[in-house]
Amino acid sequence: MKLLYAEDEKSMAEAVTDILQYHKFIVDTVYNGNDAYNYAISEQYDGIILDIMMPGLNGIEVLTKLRHAGNKTPILLLTAKAEVEDRVAGLDAGADDYLPKPFSMKELLARVRAMLRRRETFTPDVLTFGNISLNMQSFELSGPEQSMVLPKLEYQIMELLMLNHGIYLSTEDILTKVWGYDTEADIGIVWVYLSYLRRRLGSLHANIEIRAKRGIGYTLEVVS
Repeated sequence: MKLLYAEDEKSMAEAVTDILQYHKFIVDTVYNGNDAYNYAISEQYDGIILDIMMPGLNGIEVLTKLRHAGNKTPILLLTAKAEVEDRVAGLDAGADDYLPKPFSMKELLARVRAMLRRRETFTPDVLTFGNISLNMQSFELSGPEQSMVLPKLEYQIMELLMLNHGIYLSTEDILTKVWGYDTEADIGIVWVYLSYLRRRLGSLHANIEIRAKRGIGYTLEVVS
């Protein structure tokens, strides 16, 4: 599989490129939006990974130009921005998926593989675990009989848990990934939002639950 990867932060670009190549992807790496667009229209790629904040054309501008040109290559957007509004803008412009920084390499690889499995068509991203699904376009959490739209922070935590179900995430991991490295939020805020999500899962009659392991963290598991 051949990928185009556009990222202006050189150290990040080198690290991600090394990981992708280690997992047998062929990767062309560029460092600005103009080169990203020119490479994308002149070469055949199985998938494209675009950072949003780049010199020249930004990632969404590259995405928009490619879609207007009829390019249907699957595109994953990367950005330091974690706001829901930014996710919506990218998806509305034709992105197939959206991954906010900071991210784990394991999660990036999972997103890339999922994106490549559904290439040639765009479908809303829906995460499913147990009898619960999470729509990554509409931010709806759905159970067997009803759905609800999650507020921004609850959505981000639920998405993180569903992407990593069966893997324990520490409170610090969740705080950093949802609120960012430079947050001044107290770690207790994570516990508050996890309690909100537990109540929502209960109201949806979910057969999954947020499990805690003392000193380790939290994960989603199917209730036996």
